[in-house]
Amino acid sequence: MNPTTAQPATDRRSSLALEFEGLGYRYSGADTMALEDVYLAIEPGEFIVLAGGSGSGKTSLLRAGCGLIPHFHGGEISGSARIGGRSTLESGPGELADLVGYVAQDPETQIVSTTVAAELDLPLRFRGDHPAERARAVEEVALALGIPHLLPRTVVTLSGGELQRVALAVALVTRPPLILLDEPTSQLDPVSGDELIWLLRRLNEEWGVAVVLAEHRLERCLAAADRVIAMDGGRIGFDGAPREFLAWAVARKPELATPSALMFAGAGIEPLPVGVRDARQILRNRHPQAETPHAESSGSDHPPNRWANAPGTGVRGPGSGEGTVLEAKRLWVELDPGDGPVDVLRGIDLEVLPGEKVALMGRNGAGKSTLLRAAAGLVEPVSGKVGTPGGIALLTQNPGDFLVRERIGDEISGPAGEAALRAVGLDISPDRDPRDLSGGERQRLALAIALAGRMEGEALPGLVCLDEPTRGMDRGLKGHLTELAERLAGQGAAVVISTHDVEFAVSFADRVILLGDGEVIADAGMPTVLSGGWYFASEPARVLDRSGLVSISQGVEFLEAGE
Repeated sequence: MNPTTAQPATDRRSSLALEFEGLGYRYSGADTMALEDVYLAIEPGEFIVLAGGSGSGKTSLLRAGCGLIPHFHGGEISGSARIGGRSTLESGPGELADLVGYVAQDPETQIVSTTVAAELDLPLRFRGDHPAERARAVEEVALALGIPHLLPRTVVTLSGGELQRVALAVALVTRPPLILLDEPTSQLDPVSGDELIWLLRRLNEEWGVAVVLAEHRLERCLAAADRVIAMDGGRIGFDGAPREFLAWAVARKPELATPSALMFAGAGIEPLPVGVRDARQILRNRHPQAETPHAESSGSDHPPNRWANAPGTGVRGPGSGEGTVLEAKRLWVELDPGDGPVDVLRGIDLEVLPGEKVALMGRNGAGKSTLLRAAAGLVEPVSGKVGTPGGIALLTQNPGDFLVRERIGDEISGPAGEAALRAVGLDISPDRDPRDLSGGERQRLALAIALAGRMEGEALPGLVCLDEPTRGMDRGLKGHLTELAERLAGQGAAVVISTHDVEFAVSFADRVILLGDGEVIADAGMPTVLSGGWYFASEPARVLDRSGLVSISQGVEFLEAGE
């Protein structure tokens, strides 16, 4: 472990990218400290992954690192925070913009201009740059992030993933030496998420930008990190190298450990891997005679591949059964993002049956949200049809859109509300403020609001859809969401969850529908779709490259049997 309590010498302060000394912070009106006795020094050019469960203090630490705390959020602060040697107590976020860029968890809250080009130009204009310098900087950052095609677009037409890229571009356009990112991959598909981590690493290595990246899906970024800082109850619980962090997490905070680390630890294999490449190399070193340590051969000691034909691997199509709760036939939807109509769904044919748990996956812009909105009647098709004979409840991407009052009893009440709360397993006082609930509780409350009025007595609607519900959730909260999906499916509803999180899909789904460019390109059992690939595959599947083997427990069993 690095000594987080050591105070750097005075002559180093101006050279540090970020420094906290005894930092404590409490939000206005809060009962508990969000940050407490934090000592931290970040050197120029470091790549830091910031880990921790929901509510552990990651976001507060990033806000303190760019001056939003205390200048925007108010509250009580103690100790000191310096960016490039400049005190955040004496300088606000605007004055610190040349030293630090910040990308919030909700990028839509950062965008203020009409078009993307104007949004990127704004911080340069505030700084007083020459028009030629501004034009060059906007073009360069757009090219670096692969978004030049978005420059003329109005921001209201952007998808969540596009908004995240634009927010990152705004943070980078002034070329600050430090950038802080709060879950920047949360709305990105596996390919775009990997590309973003690679881009951040390239900026770190080639431009010398110090990166502090808060993330729940550590399997995406741990291999890129020089150092991991784990928050726990507003304090720094760990500060050290990635492999040391994994050993600490497995022993102390297993919900923070990566799937491959948990798989290796469960099988008693050391060292713990910091990524897929590292895991494969460790296994090759243990099996030097094998071309790959997991491959089958006629003389292999490995057990038969009983995962390849796991239950629920059949493809479903229109007309395959009775009592469907979602049926789409030649469904075609056009949307206008601002520069003319675009075919978003192209001849969709599918059906979903009662009790099914379906993961709806695909790259950004594949049409996932549009399909759910069309099923809910929020989007009018240009041809074909979509029906939900048993009714539908849709929880959109931002649960906060459903929570607008100050009392839970004002948000949802009466027999229908009580039945909806029971359906999602939420037992809370009607006098509580929705903003005081945990992330998982807010998720369930928002879903109960979506269900209320769409239930017949205690009976759920036939179809319950959730659009990207895991944003900002740690593994524990995702576990609660998995239990919720089980509960709803057990009551007879089909549950369709749109997600980019492959590990989460493995935990809840028995079927995966994969969209690509508005079309269904794969529809089969979860083990079939989420193994054997490069991107749409779980980490155990990518490490072991075994058809149908997708979960940590399957990986442990396989590795133990192969020893």
